[in-house]
Order: sequence, then C-alpha cells, then structure tokens
Amino acid sequence: MMTQILSVQHLKWLLLTLTVVLATHSPNLPIWVIVASAGFGVWRYLLDKKQWAMPKIGLLLPINILMCLGIVLTFKGSFGRDASLALLVVMASLKLLETKTLRDYMLVIILAYFLVGNLFLFNQTIATFALSVPPLLLLTATLINMSLKNQQSLKFLMTLSGKLLLQAVPVMLILFVLFPRIPGPLWGIPQDAYSGMTGLGDSLQFGNISQLTKNSSIAFRVQFKGNIPSKNQLYWRGPVLWHQDGNQWLMPSRNIGLRAESLSIPVTKERAAIDYTITLEPHNRLWLLMLDIPTQIPNTAQLTHDYSAMAASPVRTRIRYNATSFSSYILGAELNDREKTMSLQIHDNENPRTIALAQSWQNMQPVDKVNSALQRYRAQPFVYTLNPPILGKDPVDEFLFNTKRGFCEHYATSFVYLMRAAGVPARIVTGYQGGELNPNGNYLIVRQSDAHAWAEVWLETRGWVRVDPTAAVSPERIEQGIAEAISETDLLPMMARGDYPLLRKAFLNWDSVNNGWNQWVLGYDDKKQLEFLNKLSGKNLSLMDLVLGMTVATVTVIAITFLILNKTSRRKLSPAQQLYALYLNKLKHANLQPHCHEGALDFGQRAAQTLPNFAEDIMQIAQNYNVLQYSNAPNPILLQALAQQVKAFSVATR
Repeated sequence: MMTQILSVQHLKWLLLTLTVVLATHSPNLPIWVIVASAGFGVWRYLLDKKQWAMPKIGLLLPINILMCLGIVLTFKGSFGRDASLALLVVMASLKLLETKTLRDYMLVIILAYFLVGNLFLFNQTIATFALSVPPLLLLTATLINMSLKNQQSLKFLMTLSGKLLLQAVPVMLILFVLFPRIPGPLWGIPQDAYSGMTGLGDSLQFGNISQLTKNSSIAFRVQFKGNIPSKNQLYWRGPVLWHQDGNQWLMPSRNIGLRAESLSIPVTKERAAIDYTITLEPHNRLWLLMLDIPTQIPNTAQLTHDYSAMAASPVRTRIRYNATSFSSYILGAELNDREKTMSLQIHDNENPRTIALAQSWQNMQPVDKVNSALQRYRAQPFVYTLNPPILGKDPVDEFLFNTKRGFCEHYATSFVYLMRAAGVPARIVTGYQGGELNPNGNYLIVRQSDAHAWAEVWLETRGWVRVDPTAAVSPERIEQGIAEAISETDLLPMMARGDYPLLRKAFLNWDSVNNGWNQWVLGYDDKKQLEFLNKLSGKNLSLMDLVLGMTVATVTVIAITFLILNKTSRRKLSPAQQLYALYLNKLKHANLQPHCHEGALDFGQRAAQTLPNFAEDIMQIAQNYNVLQYSNAPNPILLQALAQQVKAFSVATR
C-alpha cells in the first residue's frame, strides 16, 4: 500500500541513486546547489540513523524560501533551463526531508527519472546517452527493491533492472521508428539553453577569430557527392562584412533593399558543380555555411545580396542540408552606386600612414594595387601568429608599419582598409577554411579552429574576386592547415594539431560513430521517417497516415490495458485477506503499517513491541491469518475465530 512505511535499506538505496543522478548533473549546476542537495541527503540519513524527529513545516518553509531566493540571485531572475534544473534538484532533495511512506519515495523517484531526462536538454551525444544509463539502472533497481518483501543483493537487483530495461528496448525502437515526427519542436526551449553555443560571430574585430581558433569543437561536417576539392579551394562562406564601426566590422542590414548579385558561371567541364551535404552544429545565429560560391541552398534559407546563406531563424539544433557550389564564377559583374559607396567607406582622421601608402598607388590599375599590397605582405617581415600585440588608436597603421604580427583578421581588415583607401571596392568575408578528412566515412571535419577571414575586391569585368592576404604571409595556412602555419609557442587545441597520431586516429574513429549517431538518430526527422517507411511498405505514406495509424494503435493498447487492469481489479480478496486488511486499517490509528518486505508474523512482532498491551491479540491474529493464508484446505472454524478477534480488536479500547 502507498502508505506503508519503508525500511532503512530502502532509504539507503534511494540516497545512493539520487547521489548518482546529482553527479551526472554536476557540470550543469552551481556548486552551492550541489553542496546544499548533498547536505539535505546527509540530513535525511542522520534523521533515520539517529531516530531524530522529521523536520516540521516551520523549519522546511524558511529553507524552501532561502533556496528559491538563492536560485533567483544566482541566475539574476532569469527562469530558464539552468534555473529550472537547479530548482528541480533542490526541491527533490528537500522532498527527502519528509519521505516516510511508499508514496513519498515514489514521488522522489519520478522526479529523479525526470532529472535524468533533463540531461538531454544540455547535450544529445552518445556520451550523454551512455551517462544516462547508470542512473536509469539504479532508479529501476530502487523501484524493484521497494516492491520486494525480502531484502535482495545488489547483483540481483541490478541484473533484474537491466533485464527490464532491455525488454523495453524493442518498444522504444518501434516508437522511435513509427511515432510521427512533427516538423519543428513541440515546445519552446528557454533562451539560456543556447548561451553556451560557440561559433563564428556576425561581426569582426581584432582577436575574434584568433580566440575562436583555440576551440577544437566541431563547427560542421561535409560529405561530398564527388571528389573532394583541393584544400586551397575549401573556403566556407559565412557572414560578409561591409561596414566599419571603429575597430569593428559589421554585416549590412538585411533591409537595405539590395537583391542577390548576378551570378554568371561559365559552362565548361573544368568548372563543374560541386554537390555536397553539410551537417551544421548549432551556433545560435542565422548564417549557414556554404562552399564559395553557393548556387543551391535549402528551401527554408535565402541568399543575401552578397551571397551569404541565411536561415529563417537562429540555428539552435543540429541541421543537415544539401547544397551546390562552383569554385569558378563571376560574381557581381556590375556594381551599383549604393554598393560602391558601402565598399569604399572608411573613416576620416584615422590611419594616416595607411592612407598615404594607398594614395601613392593612385596611378596604378586596380589589379596592380591589389598585387602591390600582397607584395608588401610577402616582402616585409610579417608574422602569422595567434598571439598578436594589442593595437592602439590607429590599428591598421600600427599593424602595417610597426607590429607586423597578426592573425587572419588582421590581414583581412588591413588589406580591405588599404584597398578602400586606394579606391578599390573591397569587403571582408568570414567563415572557415580547410577541413580534416576522416577516412572512416570519407567526410570532412571542419572545426572552430578552422575559422578564417579573407577579402573580396571588385574588379572591372571580373566582379568580386576572392583575395586572401593571409596566403601571402603564410601559404601553409591555406595549403596544409593552421597547425602547419603557426609556431610551436602558439597554443592550439590538441585536436587541431598534427601531433599524437594514435590519439587522432582514435578520435576520427569515434567521430565516425558520432557522425552516424547524428545522421540516423538525432537526424531522424519527418522526411527521413517517411522515406524509410515508404521503402519499407512499398507505399507512398504521408504524415497524416502515420498520425492516424499511431492514434489507432495507441487507443487499442489503452483499451487492452484497461480491460486487463479491470479484470485484475475484480479479483476479490479471500475472506482471510479481507479480515487482515480491516485489522491493518485499525492499526493506522497507532501509525503502524507493515513494510513491503514484512510478513504477517514479522510485522506482528514489531507491532507487539510497539503496543505491548495488545501483544497477545496481535500475535494471535498474525498466527491465525498465516495459517488461513497458506493452508491448502479451508478452515471455517479458524476463519470465524479470526473474524471475532479482528472485530474485537481496537487500539482505542485500552
């Protein structure tokens, strides 16, 4: 019964299980929440061990208020994913301080199951799935332990728990494959769920990309349908920056009224289309990555006037899309007045030495100006480094004439500034360059450490032409990757370096497994589901067919379950069981109820010790009930005697 009092052994199991659940969430919780929750668990254990009285509402209420206030202050009033998790953990641990009956224990266990599910709000990787298995096993074992009368070993409980979960796997797989995938999320996720996402930003200033380069996390993966282009052609186009605002470069407004630039692709065999599929990790921004230059994009996206692909809403979940690009193109054969103004904009009264250098090239053709700038980068002692010095008031002057040490954003911004000062329209393009081939799946891995910035200049008859000034200083960066381009004193994340070949091989093997998980588990959306079921059934199914089929199946299962439960509930208690239930109901007045593992005699002995004045009656009832319950033949005389004993028994009579 839900009101029965559970034993010390059950409490130990529950505390152990909650400790494991709390440990899995330790990276997602403030330290004080972890300490407080652990403290409440220790308090509950001492209450039982020392036989202290359970805390009253007068003590629990101020503690609840204090915990809630702490969460409000910690998260500055933002009640999103992280604050909700902290509140749930605190409330579950506080609930321990009033757990006595089976009903209380069940409530805490249900909360713990929900906490395990909360792990997937932070991550959906294979590692997270593996991390969720131990607490699920323990929670199920705890439920089993509470339902058994006799104490069982850890091995027995964990084995039985594992068998039960394995038996649920076929049902889980059937539901995974068949349950209709609704396009889009069923509910919104709090905004703070995206606060930890990293990636290329929508603006650029000195230091942005060099800091991102120290991050080895994966930005996206690429599967080509044909041959993989050479590394020096792997420019993944992201935001295009036109506006200079102090030391910062920004994207233009999407409402400036300019349409996508005209794109002319010469039709020759050497310039065939490049078809590929990108699996983009969430970055909480609008842009999508495309190989320079994209012509086919997802239906839900659109091209800006400068050929950046933009999604309809921020990319907050992993997405997969097909695209087509050309490596040879004529982009923007004509430049309108507004674009010309935007691409020549520089501020007055800054970087005088750079402007003087640019003005010395006024008699040159635009192509010669570009070559002169690149030759300056090659001829002078410029250094490609992740740790450039801080620049002051005139940053372009200081970089070009003094420090000469910088990362790709230094070279791209200084080159664009120099071109604009020389009268050549120019803009900055940010994105990623290169990628690492994973031979296990023949796909490219592009990391955050591959983030890059380059320039585009507009030339008569040629349109926008990509120019990468970084390649003039460090061609190794473009041809071989960042690990070959920087000095050993520059810190790069381990996975971005060429060292540790065995570790890299192990990582690539693991990433191929992760990639399969992303494609076939996390990427199993409504389109893939319909494609799979159409092949399986040989019919052209629709989403409504799936919804209708699942509805019929659900109603059928509920109806069968109801009939089984209704039939079970109709089973009448034996006369002896009815009398014993009446007797237990009378003992409620003395706060006495049997533990789940206690038989009639064991409970009778405990009740007799608690109520010594009723000891003889209690033991007589227990013995008679046991005989009636386990005898092979009915005994009407003994049953009548038990009925008289139960009828006469009353805790309030003595």
